[in-house]
Amino acid sequence: MHKVEIPQWATELALARRGKLHVHQNLDPAKTALIVVDLQNAFMIEEVAVAYVPFAVEIVSNVNKLAAAVRHTGGKVFWIKQTVDDASCLAWSEWLNMMRPHVRDGVVRNLAPGSRGHAIYAELDVKPEDEIVEKRRFSAFVQGSCDLPHRLRAQGYDTVLITGTVTNVCCESSARDAMMLNFKTIMVSDANAARTDAEHNATLATFYAIFGDVMDTAFLIERLEANASARVAAE
Repeated sequence: MHKVEIPQWATELALARRGKLHVHQNLDPAKTALIVVDLQNAFMIEEVAVAYVPFAVEIVSNVNKLAAAVRHTGGKVFWIKQTVDDASCLAWSEWLNMMRPHVRDGVVRNLAPGSRGHAIYAELDVKPEDEIVEKRRFSAFVQGSCDLPHRLRAQGYDTVLITGTVTNVCCESSARDAMMLNFKTIMVSDANAARTDAEHNATLATFYAIFGDVMDTAFLIERLEANASARVAAE
């Protein structure tokens, strides 16, 4: 598991701007969606990896705990799958053109729909009521990637919890874009995975200082359960 260290400058900046450590701690569980980014074999099983992230395997338990808590308190889980197909090869050709040929071939092969690499990692607890969304950019919220923003809005979700891999690539891209599309956005510090602690913490620090909130799994579950209970008591 990553050693999470949010630098003092990020905390001070967040406090100066917001006046509190956690600006989204009063999230409405019924309007909260857990977004699980790219926890696929292509990032978690070395023989089919396009980018092997060992830390990603270590966050599986926390992602499953969060998924159970979100469902229990009235929210929904969305599993996001990085996808490379003929259409995306054409529409996002510059990404592939930057790669060496053998790297590009591996990406196209192991992120193709139906491939072993494209599949969600088997230890993740995917339920029938969850939704699976294929994205075709790093961000799940940018134009041309997928219909996730439309799905969320159509179902009344205004808050997103970002988990998955890689922290400083697809997770960060998704989190920043979600915030800029007006979603309350929280990155989960111990349910994201990068290749190194340095990369992981750099993303969390910048996101926390400027873009949104950062919480760990235990705190988020406590908030979900407490807020759900308060809602029931008020009815």
